Amino acid sequence: MKLEAVRHTGGFPDVTLSDRSTLIVTLRTARRDAKKCKVHYFARTTPDRLETEEMEFTYRDELFDYYRAEIHFHQIARYQKYYFEIEGDKTVFLAANGFHDRAPDDGFFEYLYANRTGIVHPPEWMKGQVFYQIFPERFANGDKENDPPETQAWGTPPTRENYMGGDLRGIIEHIDYLRELGVDCIYLNPIFEGDFNHKYATTDYFRVDPHFGTEEDLHRLVDSLHAAGIRILLDGVFNHCGIHFAPFENLLEKQEASPYREWFFVTQFPIDITHHSYECVGAYKYMPKLNTGNPEVRKYILDVMAYWIEEFHIDGWRLDVADEVDEGVWEEARLMMTERYPNTMLLGETWGSGLSLMNGRQMDAIMNYVFRDAVRDYVAAGKIDARQFMDRSMHMLSNYPEAMDQAMFLPLDSHDTERFLTLSEGDLRKHRAAVTLQMTFVGSPSIYYGDEIGMDGENDPDCRKCMNWDHPDEDLKLYYQELIWIRHQHEALRLGRIDIDLCEGRNLAYTRSLGNESITVLIHADDSEEEVRIPVKRRSRFVNLLDGEEYVAYSRDHNDTWLSDKLDYQGELVIPMTPYGVKVLKEESYEEI
Repeated sequence: MKLEAVRHTGGFPDVTLSDRSTLIVTLRTARRDAKKCKVHYFARTTPDRLETEEMEFTYRDELFDYYRAEIHFHQIARYQKYYFEIEGDKTVFLAANGFHDRAPDDGFFEYLYANRTGIVHPPEWMKGQVFYQIFPERFANGDKENDPPETQAWGTPPTRENYMGGDLRGIIEHIDYLRELGVDCIYLNPIFEGDFNHKYATTDYFRVDPHFGTEEDLHRLVDSLHAAGIRILLDGVFNHCGIHFAPFENLLEKQEASPYREWFFVTQFPIDITHHSYECVGAYKYMPKLNTGNPEVRKYILDVMAYWIEEFHIDGWRLDVADEVDEGVWEEARLMMTERYPNTMLLGETWGSGLSLMNGRQMDAIMNYVFRDAVRDYVAAGKIDARQFMDRSMHMLSNYPEAMDQAMFLPLDSHDTERFLTLSEGDLRKHRAAVTLQMTFVGSPSIYYGDEIGMDGENDPDCRKCMNWDHPDEDLKLYYQELIWIRHQHEALRLGRIDIDLCEGRNLAYTRSLGNESITVLIHADDSEEEVRIPVKRRSRFVNLLDGEEYVAYSRDHNDTWLSDKLDYQGELVIPMTPYGVKVLKEESYEEI
């Protein structure tokens, strides 16, 4: 047994709370090393009352296996000592002071006390929902009276400076479109008064940008979305501001005498509009970085967040470059949200591992670009095979508690990346395969406006084209609608566990299951025709939810698969696949064929 691969830290994320009386404990072992894992536990005051929970196998990546146990107590979880039993080619025990050949008699791990603020429990509505991201300036123009000077014709090629006239009323006019598509929550790029068409250089955090409309327009938008069963997130840009933000203007005017001197990172006086005078986003002088470690700045940010929730009833915040903001801000924000607005969410932007944000004290979820990059490399670029995709994806899922995995924001692209259709060189087959994967994977998929109608675009600013209302790809939109409808109809696709059935070459198959419901997804990410054999747990009948075609699983001759040591596959489906073909297969009967 590879003991050097075994890990349990005794803290987050290896020990979490789903409520004050439910402890979730995780353990990592080497891949295919452990046959069974158990956690033994007892209260500090009653060491003779030893209890045991067998751990559930959850994920497997390139190097490791992961196990989880959910321990329920009749009272608040507190003063619980515990150790692990790992059965492999031999049996070993793990306690806080190391490995043992037999059950230890001291040196245990100990969980001390279940504080309410330690609960990892994103709002239930977040889990498995479908997001829709809107770049307000480019979605729809509903009021030409608020167009900026020199607004260009709708559909003009985008630049970093030009305006097309998109606004809040334009979104209001298309709420029926969003509802019919099946969207659960929209995320708006910044709508507060700011410089430039993207509004990421905020100048007034308490005012809707006049180019987008009025506070009354926002009230109407939020109320209309809620009436349609759709939630809304606003974009909070609190890492930096614009140079016309009043405190920064005061700093420019009064220099060293300004009361806002400590709101920014000044590097030299006298200050001028240059990145040599103050820290910025990168070296972009028009976006000075806020000193979020300053208590006054922190209070200001929290006041802004509370204002828009209380006054406009938004459902939460997407937080720009969240991993560059002082972590104390998000810790205080989470405490405030838990206390005052428990049904609202915090979604953080990060481009790599979200471990610094998803630590149980800050974000409910992150923008999962790790997932996006893996899908890009597997489906669009063909740089990795199915096994490498799953190695990356399972490693990502293993980093966070299950509740956070279910709430994870899953983009294929965004306002900061190339469109996925462009990455796929216009190949709609690749695009459909990627969307199928996205809509059936663990987490909460996000559509970037226009993806559903076949919009393309290189990186910023080309990915910010105007919504193509006149010439949409109706067939692609119907495919999105169908996938979203299937997701809504089948809880296993939103909240179910994931088991990897097949990772061979360009073929990927996984099963999402919850209760008695089981759905298997097959992705053939290759420009070829191939007969694919998928192992399934039972010899039973399956139907493809996309076209109604039926398949029958017959006996399986061998059992050497990704999870053959964990799952007993009794059947096998043989399915002919076309280039970049997909199947979403629901097990229709449990009777053996």
